[in-house]
Amino acid sequence: MAENVYVCQFKVELRGIEPAIWRRIQVPETASLWDLHVAIQDAMGWQGYHLHVFSFLGTRDKVGIPLDEETGSFRILPGWKRRVDKYLSHQAPLGLYEYDLGDSWFHEIRFEGESRRAKRGVYPRCLAGARRCPPEDCGGPSGYVEFLKAISNPKHPEHDFLLQWAGGAFDPEEFSPRRVRFSDPEERWRQAFES
Repeated sequence: MAENVYVCQFKVELRGIEPAIWRRIQVPETASLWDLHVAIQDAMGWQGYHLHVFSFLGTRDKVGIPLDEETGSFRILPGWKRRVDKYLSHQAPLGLYEYDLGDSWFHEIRFEGESRRAKRGVYPRCLAGARRCPPEDCGGPSGYVEFLKAISNPKHPEHDFLLQWAGGAFDPEEFSPRRVRFSDPEERWRQAFES
């Protein structure tokens, strides 16, 4: 059977935030974990400024951007050399994606199945989701809670500053899968490693 005939579907949910912030995305079964990283970044609304790492049930592998030094008892394998379908499948349906190793935004990745690729389908694609992604560098889940408190209370001492910092307005309920635009993973790789 020809390569790229099937797509894998995942639900990606940001942990530590209530109500949930999540996305349902599809990527080609031949996608690399770098490709999945870029798709998660685009679907969630992250900017890609920080390091990331994937981990999976049933394996000790950590996959992302290798660091020059060992990180404790494991090394990070290059995501662009590892295929999604080798780590996430019916037999291994759960993964964890950490973005921004300082703020520690943990995302649960749940494999929901595979289906035939639509004849005119463009992948990756975002099928559904809920709520806007927190702003970059707001301090992880606890910082995001404080951010929301401040912007929702005009009497809060940091209200004006944080609203301006967030671009003038921030609606935590806002999200539309139709507005998600996916970038080219190869171009993102070149920007990250050839600059």
